[in-house]
Amino acid sequence: MLLDIEDSQLVLVDYQERLMPALLDGPVVLANAVRLAQLAALLRVPTFATEQNPSKLGGSVPELAAALQQAGARVLSKMQFSAVEEGLGEWLRPEPKPVQGNARSLPKHLQKPPPGSEPRGTIVLAGCEAHVCLLQTALDLMEDEFEVWVVTDACTSRTERNRDAAFDRLAGAGAELVTTEMVAFEWIRSAEHPDFKAMQALIK
Repeated sequence: MLLDIEDSQLVLVDYQERLMPALLDGPVVLANAVRLAQLAALLRVPTFATEQNPSKLGGSVPELAAALQQAGARVLSKMQFSAVEEGLGEWLRPEPKPVQGNARSLPKHLQKPPPGSEPRGTIVLAGCEAHVCLLQTALDLMEDEFEVWVVTDACTSRTERNRDAAFDRLAGAGAELVTTEMVAFEWIRSAEHPDFKAMQALIK
């Protein structure tokens, strides 16, 4: 099973100014998060980010904030560790718009949503800390029947043990564990894709 770009949304969790310096492999992880946001901007994948208690931990790291702006991302400020508890699920699966025109007279089961309005059910997820906010958000998303793909080389915690324990638990719960390059090549699928060279430039 490969990632389907048409069904994908990207969520980046808590890459914040006062948090990143304390985390294992922070610069590498942040660079991959920036790549993911840039890929999403290039390929027009809906993008969201979260910030945990930003008054204390600061906003998103500037280089990521710039990539998020390029991607047109919405940013959710939160106090709960799980972003789903703060309304992320409603952002990812918004209520359908009312059917316009004569279709309203049809019975509800015959009213078809307009093309392209069906919610995207695959969440490409990465963030910090892997064993806290990322884990709780991922488990709640799966509880809400989203498919969750965790980008492992864009996730971290303060310690390797906590990070790896999060990956073990996520895999056991049914999340797919992938890397930034896996996401890039599965979103593109072919060397003939018009954005293939631009994608390559981002991941090199």
